[in-house]
Amino acid sequence: MRRRDFLTTALTAASASSLPALAQNSEPVVKRKGRLKQCVMRANFDPKMSLEDICREASKRGVAGMDLVAPKDWPVLKKYGMIPTMAGAGAVTFQDGVIRKELHDKLEKSVHDSLDECAAGGCPNMITVGGQRRGMSYEEGADNAVAFFNRVKAHAEDKNVTICMEVMNSKYMDPLIGRYDQICDHVAWGVDVCKRVNSPRVKILFDIYHVQIMDGNLVANIRDNFPWIAHFHTGGVPGRHELDDTQELNYRFIAKAIADLGFTGYIAHEYRPAPGRDPLKSLDQALEIMDV
Repeated sequence: MRRRDFLTTALTAASASSLPALAQNSEPVVKRKGRLKQCVMRANFDPKMSLEDICREASKRGVAGMDLVAPKDWPVLKKYGMIPTMAGAGAVTFQDGVIRKELHDKLEKSVHDSLDECAAGGCPNMITVGGQRRGMSYEEGADNAVAFFNRVKAHAEDKNVTICMEVMNSKYMDPLIGRYDQICDHVAWGVDVCKRVNSPRVKILFDIYHVQIMDGNLVANIRDNFPWIAHFHTGGVPGRHELDDTQELNYRFIAKAIADLGFTGYIAHEYRPAPGRDPLKSLDQALEIMDV
């Protein structure tokens, strides 16, 4: 190679190395401010979109990871520089959650298996739910939940994986916008359980959409209960749609409050694009609103 050609090649390589990282479609990766680690869910995207395409689009927008992706698909996330930010609940279901004492043996084995899978796959959190009351009192349900978490907390601590019990709204029967009869339907109930378990690996998933419907007073609730919050979900109220001015919450203010508290976990977008909206434009808007 002639000296001039060598210098040209070297200078080109040097210039390229100083540019932002490129996604696989050669578009620049968005550089986020980094105060909040945002992640996504399948609900944010066109349902016909493949996981590969979802990860490609999310990655180039500076998204950190994705919630509730099956372990078999975690390699696809990692291919695009993201991580699985929250795993599924194993055998725990909305109907039969951790308050069902008669199911504790079965659920315990499933949760142990899921914790092992999370630890091996680099997933920091797994979701869980209290379950439907079906006439059970809040007091009995809390006692049962504490008993269950006491059975699994040592394993969660050993694996460095946080079990996150979601706070949901029990107001709406439509599963797209509510979780009817769920016992963990107020922040205070979930936090009381976590305090009694007293483990750094058993905390709550603070779903902003659900909490606004049931408790309101969002920022005060976040500040007052911050030590017990491990993960956040977003969604516009009403309807669980975009985080823009079509709904009642000021997500920019909420994001600043969470960042100012020094939150180091993940915030996953769980809104569903409203009919007629472009999902990718809605995602761009949500990421920008929360990028504080």
